Amino acid sequence: AGKGLARGYWNLPDETNKRFVPDPFYPGERMYRTGDLVKWTEDGELIYLGRIDHQVNIRGFRIELSEIEAQLLTLDSVKEAVVTTVKDASDQDALAAYVIT
Repeated sequence: AGKGLARGYWNLPDETNKRFVPDPFYPGERMYRTGDLVKWTEDGELIYLGRIDHQVNIRGFRIELSEIEAQLLTLDSVKEAVVTTVKDASDQDALAAYVIT
């Protein structure tokens, strides 16, 4: 929310309406609905609990796992696909795709 908020997604009005919602704290303004899940504490702080979607952050890149799955499913030989995160040999997050051909 605030002055730096984008106007929306370019040529994606449905996605814009889904993500850019009325700001309950400032009537007439909008805020961006992220996939972050948080809760308020009694003293007004927010505690981050995780994500409500399948987006992950690997080495600074935000990745939507379902988008990779959708691309895998465009291949004629792939019938089902699941993408998840795993730890690589150096204990860093990496992507792994599992497919049924």
